[in-house]
Amino acid sequence: MKQDWKPGTMIYPLPAVMISCGSSENEYNIFTVSWVGTINSNPPMCYISVRPERHSYEIIKRNREFVINLTTEDLARATDWCGVRSGKDYNKFEEMKLTAGEASIVKAPIINESPLCIECVVKDIIPLGSHDMFISDVVNVKADNRYFDPETGRFNLQLSKLLAYAHGHYYGLGREIGKFGWSVKKKPKKKKQQG
Repeated sequence: MKQDWKPGTMIYPLPAVMISCGSSENEYNIFTVSWVGTINSNPPMCYISVRPERHSYEIIKRNREFVINLTTEDLARATDWCGVRSGKDYNKFEEMKLTAGEASIVKAPIINESPLCIECVVKDIIPLGSHDMFISDVVNVKADNRYFDPETGRFNLQLSKLLAYAHGHYYGLGREIGKFGWSVKKKPKKKKQQG
């Protein structure tokens, strides 16, 4: 049996990402977003939805670029803190002892402690009500060398212990259940034994 609730945004879990923005050190800021996602693969595009009253909203609207920094269990406190404190009042990089690194294409900084930093250029801003959606082109991705397998060269993002958000709480991701396509993968044929 299920009960009805009023309509709401109950699609969980979500990524909890830190967005970094600003074109110069004096306006660099970080804020936490969970309204974030992929919207196209070719060309690569993503979105973030931001309340217009947030401090970073005008920075992104003016500069038309930002960086999505994936977060980890080790970054959980910083992720929460950067979501509840305003960049008007704090230098969040200093307060959380995070390092502003240089992006390859955009002027906005990356967060060096993040395992994956996605550089974005805003293509369109769509007012939706409580939030405006920043539809953006992904122009570069910076991946932390610590998560590359030295033997295969594969990037093992799961080793970073990614952080997720669900209904007001943060969670580490659990054990792997399968990988894309595993439900339809053909089982290898058993070799006939000689004899």
